[in-house]
Amino acid sequence: MIARFAMPALLLAGLAAPAAAQDVAAGQRVFNQCRACHVIENNGRNGVGPNLHGVVGRKAASIENFRYSANMRQLAEGGLTWDEATLRRYIANPKDLVPQGSMAFAGIRNEQQLNDLIAYLKTQN
Repeated sequence: MIARFAMPALLLAGLAAPAAAQDVAAGQRVFNQCRACHVIENNGRNGVGPNLHGVVGRKAASIENFRYSANMRQLAEGGLTWDEATLRRYIANPKDLVPQGSMAFAGIRNEQQLNDLIAYLKTQN
């Protein structure tokens, strides 16, 4: 009798499993979508978008000699910093965070790809 009630509880416990692990190598492959506009090399040049080396933890719109949109500069003046939460929101849908921004990218909505990409970005500091 107890086993009959224990089985549903065990099944529900399995549903509460932790989020999928982050895969840095997979994140590097996801970053290939970003390479059309961004580089990620230390002291690398800016492209259409700013160099993303060291982006995690960096204040938004802080790369010298890069022409950010007025909206991005305004948000940076308000304290926007690229922590994991803001990166996740921006990468998933750039216009959600910076509505008048100039980034012409629809976003990455796949949760695993977002996890992997952020894991990769963290290694590039």
